[in-house]
Amino acid sequence: ADIGENVEIGPFSIIEGNVKIGDNTKIGPNVLIRRYTEIGQECDIFNGAVVGEIPMDLKFEGEKTQLIIGDRTTIREFCTIHRGTKDRGITNIGSDCLIMSYGHVAHDVVIGNNVIVSISVNIAGHVEIDDYAIIGGCTPVHQFCKIGEHAFIGGGRLILQDVPPYILATGEPLKYSGINSVGLRRRKFNSESRKIIKKVYSLIYQSDCNLSQAVDRIKSNFEETDEVKTILKFIE
Repeated sequence: ADIGENVEIGPFSIIEGNVKIGDNTKIGPNVLIRRYTEIGQECDIFNGAVVGEIPMDLKFEGEKTQLIIGDRTTIREFCTIHRGTKDRGITNIGSDCLIMSYGHVAHDVVIGNNVIVSISVNIAGHVEIDDYAIIGGCTPVHQFCKIGEHAFIGGGRLILQDVPPYILATGEPLKYSGINSVGLRRRKFNSESRKIIKKVYSLIYQSDCNLSQAVDRIKSNFEETDEVKTILKFIE
């Protein structure tokens, strides 16, 4: 194990071989960190977390895969996070994320930076979650779903479909309920940017165009701002 400077390791914690832990990271008591795990600097891992366990995938054959966690990410108590399978080879959690208590992150998941995963969220294999997304508590996320950046998903919802960037998703079954206006204002998106996002999604979801027609009209009629490019890239 490669353990950086000023790392704190609580009582009864186990760190296996082929683990790398960055400087100033805190490992609480009763934590298990399995082999082939890499944890960045200034992370905080709380009591009872299991980090880098082998996947719960019947196709897993013991291959060498990884879990990588970025800097300043917090893993709260009793979370379980598994490394990848040969499909992707890695489970990756970015920097400045918060995974709250009892959360589960399965194999081959990719989580961006500044993501908040609330209490008791269960993320199945191969899910992708982009930067600044927030998932409300007690929410299961189905395999292969994609959640766009700055999306907000209400608590206790079943995610069986992709959630595009900037969207507020809630209801049962899950539906898109406008854009994440509160979150976008907090992230300093100005009123003009928010208006453009609304107009783009109105064209996609509330017009007579099919998806390919809507994309063509967006490319023709809207300036290629960062927000427009993010939405089009997600759809493509």
